Amino acid sequence: MKVAKTPTEALRTLWQEGFFKEWRRLSEITAYLAKKGNNFPPPDLGMALKAAKHLTRRGKRGSYEYIQKYPYHEEKIRTKVKKKE
Repeated sequence: MKVAKTPTEALRTLWQEGFFKEWRRLSEITAYLAKKGNNFPPPDLGMALKAAKHLTRRGKRGSYEYIQKYPYHEEKIRTKVKKKE
């Protein structure tokens, strides 16, 4: 199990797990992270949510909901194989 040390890492992990497939309120996100042992200060978590490129939000100040813009897809790094001559 990967341990998230920053709010940004924690949000990325939730996205990878499919947590943001439906609209989520800040209270739901905070409660879920607390169950995993992550207790980030609300301003730090709020800034990470706002900056997350993979999430979008709706609502008004103080009652935002968040959802993924697109599903998580692990990028595979392609390596070049040198041909022997």
